[in-house]
Amino acid sequence: MSQTNNELKSKHEQMLEIMDDVALSGRKLGILLQTIEDEQLDGKYVKVDNKRMINFGSCSYLGLELDQRLIAGTIDAVTRFGTVFSSSRAYLSSPLYDQLENLLSRIFDNPVVVTNNTTTGHLANIPILVGDNDAVIMDVNVHSSVQQAVSLLKERNVHIEVLRHNRLDLLEDRIKELRISHNKIWYMSDGVYSMFGDLAPVKELETLLNTYEQMHLYIDDAHGMSWAGENGSGFVCSQMMKHERMYLTTSLGKAFGSTGGVLVFPDQVSYKRVRDFGRTLIFSIQIPPAVMGASIASAKIHLSPEIYQRQTHLMERITFFNQTAKMYELPLIKEALSPVKFIGVGKPQVGYNMVRRLMNSGYYVNLSVFPSVAYSNTGLRIPITLNHSNEDIENLLKCVAMNLPIAMKESNQTMKDVRRYFKLDTALK
Repeated sequence: MSQTNNELKSKHEQMLEIMDDVALSGRKLGILLQTIEDEQLDGKYVKVDNKRMINFGSCSYLGLELDQRLIAGTIDAVTRFGTVFSSSRAYLSSPLYDQLENLLSRIFDNPVVVTNNTTTGHLANIPILVGDNDAVIMDVNVHSSVQQAVSLLKERNVHIEVLRHNRLDLLEDRIKELRISHNKIWYMSDGVYSMFGDLAPVKELETLLNTYEQMHLYIDDAHGMSWAGENGSGFVCSQMMKHERMYLTTSLGKAFGSTGGVLVFPDQVSYKRVRDFGRTLIFSIQIPPAVMGASIASAKIHLSPEIYQRQTHLMERITFFNQTAKMYELPLIKEALSPVKFIGVGKPQVGYNMVRRLMNSGYYVNLSVFPSVAYSNTGLRIPITLNHSNEDIENLLKCVAMNLPIAMKESNQTMKDVRRYFKLDTALK
């Protein structure tokens, strides 16, 4: 019997074809891979296909990206140091690094290293921190940038496992077994998960750290930075400010209002090793002075009382979103108090339909679709920022509530299907 073309194709080739179809469909509908047409931004609106829409796609949660103090810091830094400081930090560092890292060390009360972004941070960090006889356990939903860095450990035959999402009961079982044959057991997770906006159980993780001395926590709080915690140190630090075996990473590219990654260390030894020998720190060009200037200005805001006012105002909007989504009986996948919101719609066809309808109504939202989520876990990913008013939020959710039943009917799907796809009847909120 002859094989079909699909049977002859590798899984990789089949996945690439599905991804191509998703990208092509999204581009044709004007949803994916678009470019804004604005000549100047105001933080609230974007223009796509000659249509002005409220932007519910930005992760600048505190609305600092257009703050005049950050802009002034950018201008000052580029005026004094030029457009690029073209040297590896292994030789010479821009003086702006010392200034920024000192400010961030005050925010986290620990030594820090600043990197171009969190991806290069993980690539510098993980290969040095994890020993040959250590074990790595990754939450299945940990950010792909962490997974990418962990893959480098395979050439050293480091033991690597993937664990079901937030299942600390299973984690404890694995720690008990692995501690017999391994020096350290690293658990790697996100603080705020970037798709559904759900939170790591940090208090429970702290209990495990205090129970098992071989456990080490490596946690990426990119989406938790600024909107929570003392001095805007982030969601994780709002639950556990410090621990001798917690290695925190975070991003300046979300609520902080600039860009870059931050590696936070609990001790001087690991800090110095990564600072001196991290591969992406040795072989990468430095963060541009303009970006460093904006980051320094933002760090000063974080060290002032103003950060708590911004946190309070954003939390009010987050709470309002959750309450309003519940009022309209929308399938909000996680009701966590984070600024990342995800309304499940099921299959991609419904998602495309919904985003097009929302854009026609004046709302730009992100579509989370395969391969960033499972094929039947398509959803509207809606970050909440200080650029949104409660009225904006309610009008958006009202529009979703009006259009979702229509979009589902046109694709022969029901709310029961969505609940089944996302296991909403059994999922923990």
